[in-house]
Amino acid sequence: MSALNCVYEDEHLLVLDKPSGLLCVPGRGPDKQDCLSLRALRHFGDALVVHRLDQATSGLVVMARNPAVQRQLSQAFAERKVDKRYMAVVAGELQAHSEAADTRGWQLIDLPIAADWERRPLRVINHETGKSSQTLWRVIEHTTQSGIPGTRVLLSPLTGRTHQLRLHMAAIGHPMLGDALYASEAVASASPRLLLHAAALELSHPVTGELLQLKSEPLF
Repeated sequence: MSALNCVYEDEHLLVLDKPSGLLCVPGRGPDKQDCLSLRALRHFGDALVVHRLDQATSGLVVMARNPAVQRQLSQAFAERKVDKRYMAVVAGELQAHSEAADTRGWQLIDLPIAADWERRPLRVINHETGKSSQTLWRVIEHTTQSGIPGTRVLLSPLTGRTHQLRLHMAAIGHPMLGDALYASEAVASASPRLLLHAAALELSHPVTGELLQLKSEPLF
């Protein structure tokens, strides 16, 4: 078991920096038992799951240290009171359209997401059966990775659907590098890991009310 990277710790909650490839919670089968939640429980003795990241995604994960705080934090995430920012590298030169941006430069993807039951765990854009899903995006810089032109973007999910960021970027023609689920073989093989990182969280402390602003720089 590798060491935990703890970004924030007090008697009420923890914020951990999860590496890409590590599950947040145990999966099915003996080979999927090692995960962030069990590592945290072994180390701290009282870590409780509040939310999750995909196995392939790295970055900030909040855990509670008692059931009351777990309920409060879970409610805050459900009510969209936690501001989340992700860093990603997507294929192609994504161009910002100034006329579509808000005053801070954010642009909106508003595409409903549904489960793809025949190809689980994949999700699809479905305007008839999908749940309302919104993602804000902003271009940071254009780059090149493994010979493929790409764009580093900042993403802010307004909803929290499974695979939302990966699917939304693929749906507008710019899948994430290293994405084995929604990218072409060439784009998926351009990186040994998914280039998606939960880089920032902003939330009110459930006990003190203090504004917590937490950051983690991606390793890509």
